[in-house]
Amino acid sequence: MKLLNKKDNKLVFQAEIEDSLANAIRRYIDEVQIIAVDEVEISKNDSPLYDETIAHRIGLVPLKMEKFPKDKSLPKLKLNVNDKDFVYSGDLKGGVKVVYENMPITTLSKGKELELSATLKAGRGKEHSKFSPGLMFYRNIFSIKVDKDCPKDIVNSCPQKILVSEGNKIVAKEEYNCDMCESCLDACKKLGKDSIIIEPTDELVITLESFGQIDTEDMFRGAINEFKKDLSEVSKVVSK
Repeated sequence: MKLLNKKDNKLVFQAEIEDSLANAIRRYIDEVQIIAVDEVEISKNDSPLYDETIAHRIGLVPLKMEKFPKDKSLPKLKLNVNDKDFVYSGDLKGGVKVVYENMPITTLSKGKELELSATLKAGRGKEHSKFSPGLMFYRNIFSIKVDKDCPKDIVNSCPQKILVSEGNKIVAKEEYNCDMCESCLDACKKLGKDSIIIEPTDELVITLESFGQIDTEDMFRGAINEFKKDLSEVSKVVSK
């Protein structure tokens, strides 16, 4: 396993893993439990949007995950805004912070007011998208072999800038960026050459993107743990 890129809410690494296992982990991302707004009680709504629309938007606001053992211990969020042009997710106040404070909810005219309270709930992405912690996707890593007689003009044909000229030869750098667009192969064919061979390897580039409720590492570990639990249950049933 090799780390390729890590930044806020995104993790990219390469690993030797079968497609079927990677796909199983990807599916179990939505088995990781997080919190989200479940019910919204609106006391006053002078905005141009229906109550249902506002409730729907607030339900999809990502909330920073904390360790709450039971639903009854989850704090409530409140929103009370007046004389404000735009109402944003950051206007929600309570025991939990929102991940992104500038998500627009609605607008208000002068003298108008929006007041509500929101009840939170722990859930999983398979139940509703508001409980989804993020995404995982992957693709194959390709091996690129370049012959000595490869024309130097081929370097400019690669949109990912993987092919570079070193002295009198062309070499492939950062092969994990290759998406098999075949631009270099087409360029070779036009010049009557067959100087590049691209083949899939047993490694995958895996990308994890969190919506911000939990870290990408915790999301990945959580998916694997949930997968292990189900495999354990299956093993018990089969062994009977």
